Amino acid sequence: MENNQPIIIKRVKRYEGGHHGGAWKIAFADFATAMMAFFLVLWLLSTATPEQKIAIAGYFKDPIGFSESGTPFIIDMGGSPKLAPDKTINPEIEAEPQPETTPQINREQVQSMAEQVERERLELLLQELQNKVEENPQLQKFKDQILFEITQDGLRIQIMDAENRPMFDLGSARLQPYFEDILLAMADTIKAVPNKISVSGHTDAKPFAGTGDFGNWELSANRANAARRALVAGGYPDSQVARVVGYASSSLFDRKNPLNPVNRRIDIIVLTKKAQREIEGEQNAPDAAKPDAAAIDPAAAPVDPSEPMQPRELRQKLNIFEDGVLKMDEPGKQ
Repeated sequence: MENNQPIIIKRVKRYEGGHHGGAWKIAFADFATAMMAFFLVLWLLSTATPEQKIAIAGYFKDPIGFSESGTPFIIDMGGSPKLAPDKTINPEIEAEPQPETTPQINREQVQSMAEQVERERLELLLQELQNKVEENPQLQKFKDQILFEITQDGLRIQIMDAENRPMFDLGSARLQPYFEDILLAMADTIKAVPNKISVSGHTDAKPFAGTGDFGNWELSANRANAARRALVAGGYPDSQVARVVGYASSSLFDRKNPLNPVNRRIDIIVLTKKAQREIEGEQNAPDAAKPDAAAIDPAAAPVDPSEPMQPRELRQKLNIFEDGVLKMDEPGKQ
C-alpha cells in the first residue's frame, strides 16, 4: 500500500452544441429563409406587367372576392397554357370586354406639374437676383430702380429711370455706364436657366423732340435692342432672346402721371415655356395658312394712292402690330 501511486481523476464538463450552443443555427436559417423570400418578391415585382401588379393589388385588397370572381393564380409563371384573347374557358359564354385598367396620366395634370416646376425655378432665380443686388455694392445703390415680380408670362425684371439717374442719354439709345453694369451683372445669372427672354423698351408720354419720322416708337425699340446687346456682351446667348419690342408710351407704369420718369424703363421677362411657344408660334406662323386679308377685310385690299389711308393700312405702313407693338430685332429692321 505504501508503494501505490495516488489515483487522480479529472472530470471535464462537456457542453452540448459547442461553445455557444446551437441556437444561432436556427436564427441564421430563419434569416436566410426571409432573405430568399424577400429577393423572390423583388424578382416577381420586376418581371410582372402593370396589369399583373394591379391584379396583385386587387387580390390583397379583397382575397375572397378576387378568388370567387376570377382565377386564384395571380401571376402566370408559364406553366399553364395561355388562351387566345378571343377564347374563353367556357366556349358557350362570351367574354365581356374588360375596360383598360392601366392607370393613365391626364395631359392637363402633366402640364400643370411642369408649370409648377417651372414656377419654382423662376422663384429661385428671383431670389438669386435679389441676393445679387443686395450683395453687390455697385448694384445696391440702384435697387430702388429695379423691380422683380412673377407674372403669368414669367419672371419680369423692370429697370426704371429716376429723376437724377436716367438709363440712357436724353433722346438717345446710348446706355449710361451704371445701367450697362446692371445688365452685365444680371446676364450671368439669367443665363443659368434654359428659358428664353423677351426685352421691351418703354418711354413716357412726352413727344419725341426730333426731326423726321423718328419718334418714341423707334426710340423705345432702339433702347430695347441696346439692352439686348449689353446682355449678349455679358455672356447671355443671343439665340435665347425670343423677342425685342418697343412699346413707346402705350404701356405706362404710372398711368396717372404719364410724364413720370418711371415710365421710361426696360422690361426683361424670363419667359415660361407656354409664353415662349406663343411668341414663337406668332413669329413662325406660315403665310400660306393665313387667309387672304383682302377677302375678309376690304380695308386690306389695294386702294388708290389718291384715296386717304385707312387706320389698318397706316399701322402696316408704320410696322405696328395689331396690339400696338412695334417690333425691331435690329436697328432699321422689322
